[in-house]
Amino acid sequence: MKITEENFIQEMKSGNEKSLDYVIDNYAWIIKTVLKNHLHYIPNYYEDCMNDCLLAIWENIDSYSPEISAFKNWVGGIAKYKAIDYKRKYLKEMKNKNIEDEIIPVEDKSLEKIISKEISEETEEMLNLLSPEDKNIFKKLYIEEFNMDEVSDKTGLTKSVIYNRISRGRNKIKNLFNLKGGKDSEKV
Repeated sequence: MKITEENFIQEMKSGNEKSLDYVIDNYAWIIKTVLKNHLHYIPNYYEDCMNDCLLAIWENIDSYSPEISAFKNWVGGIAKYKAIDYKRKYLKEMKNKNIEDEIIPVEDKSLEKIISKEISEETEEMLNLLSPEDKNIFKKLYIEEFNMDEVSDKTGLTKSVIYNRISRGRNKIKNLFNLKGGKDSEKV
């Protein structure tokens, strides 16, 4: 069966590996553009991140919904989130080098500051999509790294309410940020 624009998503859902080739041929430019934008300071992560993006598309195709966004926007969202993950990975590696008292060149330290700033700005942009209460919960859990019991104690909310807010917040971020990211993808 020939893979086309009309059937490649269904073929991916059916496990046809040729559909992934179609995605690479027709949509890899989106991933490359997003990764070059976000990983230009750390190009040695580029290829691994590209592979992770393609794997994420393959493994998560069932979660793609054409009613929510165009496929190219969904692909761009995956690439952006993966790039953020790779920036975090880089920072974690740099912190481990600092802990081991290795000598880190000055340019690596300034690069670490630039990437930290980018991650902070991107994280803040995503969190601004949430209500102040939900933003507070996300910050406590994911930035300040409190456990669920501590967040429950600090907010006065039950764990089930917190889990519900996290779930709704993640969906809101994914949907709104993906749609917003879609505008950027169309400019590219």
